[in-house]
Amino acid sequence: MIAYPQIDPVAIALGPLKVHWYGLMYLLGFTAAWLLAKRRIQRGGAPLQAEQVSDLIFYAALGVILGGRIGYVLFYNLPATLADPLSMFAVWQGGMSFHGGLLGVLLAIWLFARRLNHHFLTITDFIAPLVPPGLGAGRIGNFIGGELWGRATDLPWAMLFPRDPTQLPRHPSQLYQALSEGLLLFALLWWFSSGKRPRGAVSGLFLVGYGLQRFMIEFVREPDVQIGFDLFGWLTRGQMLCLPMVIAGMLLLWMAYRLPATPSPSPH
Repeated sequence: MIAYPQIDPVAIALGPLKVHWYGLMYLLGFTAAWLLAKRRIQRGGAPLQAEQVSDLIFYAALGVILGGRIGYVLFYNLPATLADPLSMFAVWQGGMSFHGGLLGVLLAIWLFARRLNHHFLTITDFIAPLVPPGLGAGRIGNFIGGELWGRATDLPWAMLFPRDPTQLPRHPSQLYQALSEGLLLFALLWWFSSGKRPRGAVSGLFLVGYGLQRFMIEFVREPDVQIGFDLFGWLTRGQMLCLPMVIAGMLLLWMAYRLPATPSPSPH
């Protein structure tokens, strides 16, 4: 068993003002997306101008934050929120949903693309490779905060998480996800999007890639205590939400390669 590193989840404290590592990881993710977008534009072939990147990141950030919170309430905590509606605004207590954030970002990108008269999938293809570093940073934030731990295990790298009431050795599933949806998914999408691909292909690969890795890691991640297992005594809420992602991604890939389409711009 490996000792869990005791890191104060509060990164900066100035009197009553406290900045948590999780919040800083969001900032790191948005900054990484901005820098990567700038790099892609400098290499040529991108659908946006450099001065439009900040607007795109702003739209996406609003989608992530609002969608992530609303998604958590709807997908994971609806009964408690109905009992106490004001708890929806208690963001300092935690509670963000990737799938809600994804829907929020898609809506924000649709509005952004419409404003610039761009095709929706052209923008999603551009932004998809920029997302994984932020996802990985967010999982590191989960790990530092000692939340969303894995299931009990006797593997030699198991950890005891201080906030776990059972104090059982558990998978550090946050680190698994940081590696899979952060590093590996980024490498795959960055490579795939570096060449000319039909419109929608990069977006489809993102949906399939994220959905499959999340579905698999859910087998070693502890289900949310207020939900448990959703179906068959082993299928979690996260896995249920990933299934339509994978199906939608496969459909996008099929449409991209089987139907006549305009290629998404690629860097030269």
